Amino acid sequence: MSRWNMRRRSLLAGSAAGLTLVGTGLLPRLAAAQPVRGGTLRVSVDQAPSVLNPLLHRVNPEYMLGEMLYSGLTRLDTDMSAMPDLAESWVANDDLTEWTFTLRQGVTFHDGSALTANDVVATFNAILDEATGSPARRNVGPITEITAIDDHTVLFRTSGSYADLPVAVAYTDAKIVPASILANDFDSLNQQAVGTGPFQLVSYEPEREVVVERNPNYYDPARPYVDRVEMVIYPDITAEGSALISGDTDIMIRADPTDFDRLANSPGIDGLRTPSGQFLNIVLGCDVPPFNDPRVRQALALCIDRGALVDFVAEGYGTQGEDTPINSAYRYWADVGHREADIAQATSLMQEAGHGDGLDITLVASERPGTRAQMAVAIREMARPAGFNIEVQTMPHATYLDQVWRQGNFYVGFYNMQPSADAIFSLLYTSDAAWNETRWNNTDFDALVEAGRRTPDGPERAQIYAQAQELMFANVPTVIPVFFDLLGAKQAYVQDYARHPRGAVFNLDQVWLGDGAPSRD
Repeated sequence: MSRWNMRRRSLLAGSAAGLTLVGTGLLPRLAAAQPVRGGTLRVSVDQAPSVLNPLLHRVNPEYMLGEMLYSGLTRLDTDMSAMPDLAESWVANDDLTEWTFTLRQGVTFHDGSALTANDVVATFNAILDEATGSPARRNVGPITEITAIDDHTVLFRTSGSYADLPVAVAYTDAKIVPASILANDFDSLNQQAVGTGPFQLVSYEPEREVVVERNPNYYDPARPYVDRVEMVIYPDITAEGSALISGDTDIMIRADPTDFDRLANSPGIDGLRTPSGQFLNIVLGCDVPPFNDPRVRQALALCIDRGALVDFVAEGYGTQGEDTPINSAYRYWADVGHREADIAQATSLMQEAGHGDGLDITLVASERPGTRAQMAVAIREMARPAGFNIEVQTMPHATYLDQVWRQGNFYVGFYNMQPSADAIFSLLYTSDAAWNETRWNNTDFDALVEAGRRTPDGPERAQIYAQAQELMFANVPTVIPVFFDLLGAKQAYVQDYARHPRGAVFNLDQVWLGDGAPSRD
């Protein structure tokens, strides 16, 4: 047994006090009572929401802020289907190349201006403009043209059949902003928020606290239920958990696996757990030595005891990965095989690649979340017998984002589940992906992804995506050994909050405070 094969926990962790396990499907009402309006909800996050512009968000606290202040055309249900948001309905032509969205009437931005189709057109044109630098550019679908038919009707044309468009336009950064701001004062979105969302911005101190209050003119007069949300930043995750236990905060958005038992077993605290496609990956720069040689990538993949990593890094709250970004939480997951640790074969591949005397290389890990460093240290030890001499370098998350992410050749990445197979492939792994950090640039893979998005749902599409996963499994453009269940925690009086499988969806407008909630007036 590997020395990394730590004690296993039951995947159901049913003995944890207060544990709530949420699967996929339509989000049920979690409490029997009717929602009560009022109160202040205090939510903790473990990193600063440094970017206010909703078209440029890149980390979970920013996604949460964007979701509270802005609205998209659609939003995601827990089964990754599209639900109405600013668009109350949509319809496609027969070959799925034209989609017509009908907007809600009477919606206003926080500055009092009316939402029209022109705002939707301007927003998506800005997203699709490479100069904007929006992560949504490659993730809202193959859109070629957006047209305002009238004030409340928008027509999207795509380059080919695309069944996923209503889901794709729910992307985290595809929030609708006023056309006038996009045309005249785009940079103002870095200091102010002018959306149609359920909350309005009160104060923005990204290193300490962000405060929002109920939007009295939100299109749904029943929501949001709470008067105010305070997002509090806790750089130390242990202190963050202690703040929840002491009652200083109401929701802890992300709980570390190592701290989850402490939270879930604390009186008055509900542990939250949701199966998901969230993963850590070892990013390999496939266009430069040593990882431009597929034998080196395959060797590294063969060093890893994946079951041990589920225990060591995920504390048992996860499942094994097989070096593709798709797991069983996705609709088009394919069982492409299981890669067992094989040091002898890994050593042979290293010798064939000219590294028989060993390979010295530095693996970089951000300090957020802490599981990145754990993963890096574990892989350092697991890969040593095959000749990988890995130095682990950790750094603050802001430094990592500025200097390593999408620039480095060997680092630990961290990604939320995406709403579809096309979305995760197009985000990270196609040659024109928004965040093409591996630079794998495989034309066969690109062709499969393109074919998948043009094919209606059904067995043919499933086969296409299976071939794409098989190609990744064989070529190893990235090492994905662990998928994580999403963990969080809340006070028992917090009603109708659960972790969403997407990880970047929060639905705080649906949350309300029941009996026992403190008064923070």
